[in-house]
Amino acid sequence: MTMFWPYSQPEDADKVALVVIDMQVDFCAPGGWVDQLGEDIANTRAVIPAVARALQLARDAGMAVFHTREGHLPDLSDLPANKQWRTRVHGLGIGDEGACGRILVRGEPGFQIVPELAPLKGEVVIDKPGKSAFHATDFDQQLKSAGISHLVITGVTSDCCVQSTFRDGYERGYECVILEDCTAAVEHRNHAATMDILKAYGGRWGTVSNLTGFQQAIEAIHA
Repeated sequence: MTMFWPYSQPEDADKVALVVIDMQVDFCAPGGWVDQLGEDIANTRAVIPAVARALQLARDAGMAVFHTREGHLPDLSDLPANKQWRTRVHGLGIGDEGACGRILVRGEPGFQIVPELAPLKGEVVIDKPGKSAFHATDFDQQLKSAGISHLVITGVTSDCCVQSTFRDGYERGYECVILEDCTAAVEHRNHAATMDILKAYGGRWGTVSNLTGFQQAIEAIHA
């Protein structure tokens, strides 16, 4: 079996958190921001069943589950001007009115997690104003308070928020794994290039694995 954990196997399942990044309407559903920009949402939608399977595996194993949502306060006080400008270069920018409400604004319909992956009671939802789940949030504190040492990362997009969280987790001392078949980019070539970078030299920041590897790792913990 290919090594799943980068450095050390967790002592038990309650040391592991499954992290589901930004599976939001604006990124993964018809009428959301990506769709309104004229981009193809097929890739981000295609991983919904695999992420749902990862969620079920984690829940059955008693692992902690964290969901994230990228978005900004309604008054946009946490939105840097250059970030808003860069999104508007493509047409519809953060804070602008779209088909699912204001783009990436907390509380709007487009900001919500797609119903297929809705969080269960007790699962933590981290609302973040940046790409990494660690940026300007209490994610790190919540993980430490829960005694989490290992992160299994899924969601979208692989070339942006997923890899940002993966790298930041490594810098904070977490053992990080990305499930390649549970993440995607809008453009497949960008996803493939990102996975190649993250796998290089045995993985600079952690391991790239898949659903099968995740299931085997769970079985090994419980063995």
